[in-house]
Amino acid sequence: MSEQSATDVPGEVPADLEAIQRALVEWYETDHREYPWRQTEDPYEILVSEVMSQQTQLDRVVDAWRDFLDRWPTAEALAAADRGDVVGFWTSHSLGYNNRAKYLHEAARQVVEGEAGPSDRPRNGGETTADGEWPRDPDGLSELMGVGPYTANAVASFAFNNGDAVVDTNVKRVLYRAFGVPDDDDAFETVAQRLMPEGESRVWNNAVMELGGVACEKTPDCDGAQCPWREWCHAYQTGDFTAPDVPTQPSFEGSRRQFRGRVINVLNEYDELTLDDLGPRVRVDYAPDGEYGREWLRDLVGDLAEDGLVSVGETDGTTVVALDR
Repeated sequence: MSEQSATDVPGEVPADLEAIQRALVEWYETDHREYPWRQTEDPYEILVSEVMSQQTQLDRVVDAWRDFLDRWPTAEALAAADRGDVVGFWTSHSLGYNNRAKYLHEAARQVVEGEAGPSDRPRNGGETTADGEWPRDPDGLSELMGVGPYTANAVASFAFNNGDAVVDTNVKRVLYRAFGVPDDDDAFETVAQRLMPEGESRVWNNAVMELGGVACEKTPDCDGAQCPWREWCHAYQTGDFTAPDVPTQPSFEGSRRQFRGRVINVLNEYDELTLDDLGPRVRVDYAPDGEYGREWLRDLVGDLAEDGLVSVGETDGTTVVALDR
């Protein structure tokens, strides 16, 4: 894991990069969605999944991906296929623009016929397939027909563990919310690359995309998905979940997430507070014995304590809450 400082990157990325990296990777490795292309390091199989996934929901891709590989299991088999058959498959499985099928067919031919050999950049893992010599880095993979920078980097990462940090819409949303990264492509690229542990593009890019797809969607599910970055997340602490692709405030007004954020915000200003001192600062209708009173607040801060964000204690029979620094 990286131990370098984050003080020279845009936004408010904490200096302890190693803690951030470890938290995300452990979260991902503990539990993540099981897509079949995550179980392979075959560049052909991964390329097929990436091309199919363009503007298509992943759950819809699974059956089409398996059917495609049953019919054309290698790049050599695909290159030898009739292009009309490939386009027909694409259409019958509602996979979007037929040009993608044509480009995938041509990319397979390029690999098989040796028109897209490895580039001069250093290699890092991966196996040469029997179908031909695959490019092993984003620059080389970009030479394949229809393979843009994002797809090239994804294949380099997942097949050869030799990619750069992925920066897609989901990743931008995560970085914007978690670390206040400005809505600027160069800023996102800089922060994403700094956060990624060196030589771990495979697990890191899978993990950060999983975070954006499971916990930090347009409507976030921070607690339900047990987001590993809650401890550092600016949006989680403030309750402001806007993002570049979420221009208006998501529906969280009055939600538990909102009040958890307010508790953290208030405690940032004080060493510690009793429940009755904290309550009115969290919601204006706080009443010690009311519906939104001590029991409601005690339950709320109890959740935060379980997440390691606050500490709860007793002083002279009174419950006291402090930020767990």
